[in-house]
Amino acid sequence: MEFGIFTVGDVTSDPTVGHTPSEHERIKAMITIAKKVEEVGLDVFATGEHHNATFVPSSPTTLLAYAASVTRQITLSTATTLITTNDPVKIAEDYAMLQHLADGRIDLMLGRGNRGPVYPWFGKDIRQGIPLALSNYALLRRLWREDVVDWEGEFRTPLQGFTSTPRPLLETPPFIWHGSVRSPEIAEQAAYYGDGYFAINIYWPQGHFEKLVDFYRTRYAHHGHGSPEQAIVGLGGHVFMRKNSQEAVREFRPYFDNAPTYGHGPSLEEFTSETVLTVGSPQQVIERTLTFRDRYGDYQRQLFLIDHAGLPLKTVLEQLDLLGEEVVPVLRTEFAKGRSSGVPDHPPVHPAVAALRGSPAGPDTTEITECTPAPDGTP
Repeated sequence: MEFGIFTVGDVTSDPTVGHTPSEHERIKAMITIAKKVEEVGLDVFATGEHHNATFVPSSPTTLLAYAASVTRQITLSTATTLITTNDPVKIAEDYAMLQHLADGRIDLMLGRGNRGPVYPWFGKDIRQGIPLALSNYALLRRLWREDVVDWEGEFRTPLQGFTSTPRPLLETPPFIWHGSVRSPEIAEQAAYYGDGYFAINIYWPQGHFEKLVDFYRTRYAHHGHGSPEQAIVGLGGHVFMRKNSQEAVREFRPYFDNAPTYGHGPSLEEFTSETVLTVGSPQQVIERTLTFRDRYGDYQRQLFLIDHAGLPLKTVLEQLDLLGEEVVPVLRTEFAKGRSSGVPDHPPVHPAVAALRGSPAGPDTTEITECTPAPDGTP
C-alpha cells in the first residue's frame, strides 16, 4: 500500500499571526515538503494544478521536474492534471518529458478541476466538461501508444500523421488515475480503460464516495480487467495531529474556521463527523484511516492533505514527522493484514522504477480486454 501527500498549493493567510506567504515562499515550501516526504519514508508526493491567484501550482511539470532532481525514490504525481482545459497533445509531450527526467517516477491524476472560470480562460465551455474529459483522454492514450496518430474530434483541430515527442520512457506511458468528486462518467471512464480511480473525498460525506467507488469496481469487472476487488483505488484524506486530541483541535480550529474551502460553514465537529477530515492524536488518525477499508474495500493509495489553510511550513513538517514515525508504519502493517489474495497492494509501477526498487511492476492495466464503445463514443 502506498502512502503520501497531496497539496493544492493554496496561498492562504495564517489566521493566528496574519502572515500571508508570498508565491515564492509557497512554491519553495512545496519542494521542501516533497523532500520531507521522501525523508520520512512515505511513497508519493502529488501536486494540484490551478490557474487562479490564490494558488501557485499552475505548472505541475515544472514543479515535479525540480522535485525529481532533489528526490530519488518517491513517486511524483499530479492531483490534478486538467484534462479539460489542457491540450492533450501538450499533456502527452510535457509528461513524457517529465517521465524521462524522473526516470519513470511519474503518474498522473486527471480531472476537470473545481474552478469554473478556468474554462473560458483557456477557450473552453464548462458545459462541455464531461465530453471534453472523455474525448481528450481518448486522444491522450493514442498519442502515448501509437507512433503516428490521425485524429479528428469535436474539441480540437485534426491531427494528420502526428507523432508526439519524446515517446514514453521504455514505451510505457505513466499510470493514470481519474480523479472525481461527483461524476459517475469519470468512474466509468477509469473502469473502461482499466485505469486507477481516485476518490477526491475530502469535502463531501463518505457515503457519496462509497457509491462512486462501488460503481467503479463493478464496471472495472464488467470491462474484463479483473474482479471488482482487484480494481485500482486511491483515496484522499485530511489530517491534523498533535500528541493529544485536545491540543490538535485547539490549534487547528482557527485554520479550519478561516479556510477558503472549509470555513464559514459547518463546524469543525460537524465536518469531521461527515467527511474524512481527522483532527486528533496519531492513534486517532490510525483508527480513522483503518475504517476506510471497511467502507471502500482494499485499496492501493492513500494521500493526505496536510498543508492547507495557511498552516506554517514548520507545522506541516511536524505533521510529516508524525506520519512517518507513528502513523504510516502502523497503517502499512494493518492494511497488509487480511488483504484478499490477488488484490494488488500498490498501483502499477513503471518498469524503470520496478528495476530501481527491485519490485514487481504490478498488474498490467494498459490494454482494453473487451471491445465495447469507449466512453467518448469511439470504437
